[in-house]
Amino acid sequence: MTEETPEPVEPVEVPVDGGEPDIVSGEAPPLVEGAESERPIEVEVGEKLVEVRNLTVKFGGLTALDDVTFDIKRGEILGLIGPNGAGKTTCFNAMTGVYRPTSGDVLLEGQSVKGRKQHQITRLGMARTFQNIRLFGEMTALENVVVGLDARHRTSVPGALIRSPRHVREERSSVDRAMALLEFVGISQHAQKRSRDLSYGSQRRLEIARALATDPKLLCLDEPAAGFNPAEKEDLMALIRSIRDEGYTVLLIEHDMKLVMGVTDRIVVLEFGKKIADDLPPVIRNDPRVIAAYLGVPEDDVA
Repeated sequence: MTEETPEPVEPVEVPVDGGEPDIVSGEAPPLVEGAESERPIEVEVGEKLVEVRNLTVKFGGLTALDDVTFDIKRGEILGLIGPNGAGKTTCFNAMTGVYRPTSGDVLLEGQSVKGRKQHQITRLGMARTFQNIRLFGEMTALENVVVGLDARHRTSVPGALIRSPRHVREERSSVDRAMALLEFVGISQHAQKRSRDLSYGSQRRLEIARALATDPKLLCLDEPAAGFNPAEKEDLMALIRSIRDEGYTVLLIEHDMKLVMGVTDRIVVLEFGKKIADDLPPVIRNDPRVIAAYLGVPEDDVA
């Protein structure tokens, strides 16, 4: 199935700011007013926010995801890990509407997202980033984030065309909130730069800011540390913790085990499309099944 690509929107006029200092390494981003979640959430912290139920995805005769079940609790950072080909990204894609599950379901606050389109799932409160960065290259960083904020706008098309008072208010509010999100992820100094001209690390942060702009109940990060050096990974861990501290719930796919073990509250492990473990990081670290999956130990040798 082909992935849906958002259509570019008309750029907005944005304020011009000053210089472009580098991101301060090793520091958590500031808790910026306006960056916290504004969306009402029906479940309390610690209760089930997302329920993945017997999720199966088949491509012809190949079963990429096989009867996978797990929950995501509000306020936690859940890691989804496994060796290459384990089905992690397939699971992400089935949850966010890129793939339609063969069977099973995904519930967000008790509401099924199965069969809905990607933009509909985003409006319900599930946003994601991708392994391969997907930004509007000719738009500025600020304009890219404003695009994400459009998911929350209520102005009709005629209202936008005639620039109704509501539209003007939403447009002004969007710029303010977009700047707050850029500051939160640490790249507000690059607000006026085209996204294609940003460094790789800043592009990663921009994609996270754009996903946060949709005000998600669940933020899904697909290998956000890919291509990062150790210092950048430490900074990313600080950012992910700050995102959770601002009231967001995070689902994280990542290959770097040090990062996963250092930032997640709980970990689900997949192998060949099946769930083989679901526990706290210290338990996962010493689970013989997980060690076997990553190191290729024969099943007969697993205690």
